[in-house]
Amino acid sequence: MRNDAQGAAPERPPALATGPRVDHRRIAADVGASFVVFLVAVPLSLGIAVASGAPLIAGIIAAVVGGIVAGLVGGSMVQVSGPAAGLTIIVADLIMTHGWRVTCLITLLAGLVQLALGAFRIARAALAVSPAVVHGMLAGVGVTIALAQLHVVLGGAPQSSALANITDLPDQVMHNHSPAVAVGVITIAIMFAWNRMPSLGRLRPAMVPAALVAVATATVIATTSRWQVETVALPGSLASAWNGPVLPESGQWHGVAVGVATVAMVASVETLLAAIAVDRLHSGRRVMLNRELCGQGVANTVSGALGGLPVAGVIVRSTTNVRAGARTPLSTVLHGVWILLFVALFANVVELIPMPALAALLVFIGVRMVSVAHLRDLRRHHEGSVYLVTLLGVVFLGLLEGVSIGFALAMIVSLRRLTKLTVTTEERAGRVHVTVHGSLTFLGVPRLAHVLRTVPEGARVDLDLHVDFMDHAAFEAIHAWRVDHERTGGSVDIDEVHENWYARNSTQSAPAVKTGPAGLARWWAPWDMRGDADREVNPLGLLAAGAREYHSSTADRMRSVMNRLSHGQHPTALFVTCADSRVVPNLITASGPGDLFTIRNLGNLVPPRDAPGDGSVGAAVEYAVNVLRVPSIVVCGHSHCGAMRALLEKAHLEPGEAGTSHMCRWLANGAGSLVRVGEESGALAGLPAAEALRRLAQANVEEQIGNLMGYPVVRERVESGELELTGMYYDLETARVHLLDAGTGEFAPVRGAQSVKEPVPQPRPGANEGAQLLDESSSGASSRPSC
Repeated sequence: MRNDAQGAAPERPPALATGPRVDHRRIAADVGASFVVFLVAVPLSLGIAVASGAPLIAGIIAAVVGGIVAGLVGGSMVQVSGPAAGLTIIVADLIMTHGWRVTCLITLLAGLVQLALGAFRIARAALAVSPAVVHGMLAGVGVTIALAQLHVVLGGAPQSSALANITDLPDQVMHNHSPAVAVGVITIAIMFAWNRMPSLGRLRPAMVPAALVAVATATVIATTSRWQVETVALPGSLASAWNGPVLPESGQWHGVAVGVATVAMVASVETLLAAIAVDRLHSGRRVMLNRELCGQGVANTVSGALGGLPVAGVIVRSTTNVRAGARTPLSTVLHGVWILLFVALFANVVELIPMPALAALLVFIGVRMVSVAHLRDLRRHHEGSVYLVTLLGVVFLGLLEGVSIGFALAMIVSLRRLTKLTVTTEERAGRVHVTVHGSLTFLGVPRLAHVLRTVPEGARVDLDLHVDFMDHAAFEAIHAWRVDHERTGGSVDIDEVHENWYARNSTQSAPAVKTGPAGLARWWAPWDMRGDADREVNPLGLLAAGAREYHSSTADRMRSVMNRLSHGQHPTALFVTCADSRVVPNLITASGPGDLFTIRNLGNLVPPRDAPGDGSVGAAVEYAVNVLRVPSIVVCGHSHCGAMRALLEKAHLEPGEAGTSHMCRWLANGAGSLVRVGEESGALAGLPAAEALRRLAQANVEEQIGNLMGYPVVRERVESGELELTGMYYDLETARVHLLDAGTGEFAPVRGAQSVKEPVPQPRPGANEGAQLLDESSSGASSRPSC
């Protein structure tokens, strides 16, 4: 920042927060996306109504209500709701059993159940259903839809079961060659090939929905060729189309209650899983699950009352919405408005659509619901069997039966994992090391006892218990073996990494809950405070030991996260901080992989845009803002900063020795911070060293924010409201984070959720109990570099 001759106070960076204003670009993007989703939703809604056996207008009503009502009330920014293929089998069975108007009542009551679940804030409980069961259910529904609608494409009629559809398929293929087949083949061929076609200049096939092109082409060909095929039949007016709910007969209430629970559960789980999946595709506000569930409940209540199909959040239309540029719920609401206007004004166009074209569209969608990617991912987590069993159960036994079997298998797999136990032995330095990993319950006692019996009599034994739970049967087995082994002249040293399960069982005061997974209870402590007596003392050995601990306790849990992140990064913030080893960004922000795009250097400096020399910081800023489109930049300084101390001691004005010349040249980028804090006018004179350092470090954060505003890409996005700049200060002695208040220019401490003092990890016997978290040179003695 420029310094004036009179030494006046430096100008503060412009205000970072402004009042609400209309973003015309965002509105234009939402309007454009709504048209794209509308073009996809019309044929899909009609097709799902056909597959469900409901009146065709019911699909349109559900699409309109899902768009307008769920969009206005729901908690997702870009999710689109409407009739869902995953509910097709349920609705078809309800219509066959109770009739259409009672099914409308079931939809209405299911909406009230969803509204109650959302109001009681238990939306996350729906996510307890295993994704393997959900994806297997959807895949089974897709196969069932495809098998049934394939008969319609071939000019026949679907049979009563999937097995009957399979056995009757060869006869349909051999003997039906009507125009309906040609319409279906044309539709499927276009759906398959459209997005694989090459681009024509700026025109790309993906800009026009494949479903619209396929259905429109089949309609034009069938109409101009005068083929005799069944077409869509809509009622004469929307008013006459109302066919709302009625009460069931007295003996049907039990079936109605089961139907209400089924529709509410499936629609809720599908909606919430889709909402979480869609959140990965955009950088806006995250979904509010309870509010989204309330929105779905209101939409289903209205849809059922108006004679529409059940509504759920749908991944295909939601993904289309995001890729078309949607940013707010305005796109979802407008797509419902366009559907209503189109059907009201152009019903005669809709009635030209051949029914085989809609059936072919459903065949394609049904096949796509069997996701090989989901199966591959589930196999890596050893849940492929749950997926396949659920799929086959839904296809051949029915939806409820298949889901029940899949859920039971998922529970068995989970119980097996919870009781999984790993016991290893190793002889080292005259001692036998026995290591136990997992949950130590009575189910694991036979394996543990077998391994302990192999330990030679009289041996010195180290028993390491990396267990997150120990029941009484396991304690008795270990204690009895220990007593017998020590009676024969041996020794047993039991080392517990987490809660002292064995020790507390010995005093009859075992903790009541499971502890964290292996390694996580002490990962944040420095190596010299871990208390590992056998840990290597050289740096390479420490790193290797840390890597081994990571692989033994964390790598398996990280694999699924990192596998997903390997396809691309979408960080929430660019985090600029000091290279000081005591500042750990992910620790002080409770963030994980993929959250922070980090720049670290001496003094957390951001050189002015036109400053000569190292351009790596500017390159990282431009990449984060222009390419990664981060919504936030954080500059984080800290107390006891060596770089700030060097600035106070004028190290940047000295030429520097051979070993510190680069460091001195780099620190010159912080000269503006000295001007900002008023050091040249004596503002820091007479202050204690720690207070002067604090003031300079905090002024340095503000200075770097000002330097960031000198980058055009940063200034443009800040002024448009797309980027926020934040100052942060970390106090090492108190381990507290402070945030810069842009209005007052002061750093205020962040308040924790609870004022509970965190327990300090206790070193094991033999550990260096005098280890200090803070470096001695940071708390008083001068450590000026020899510049």
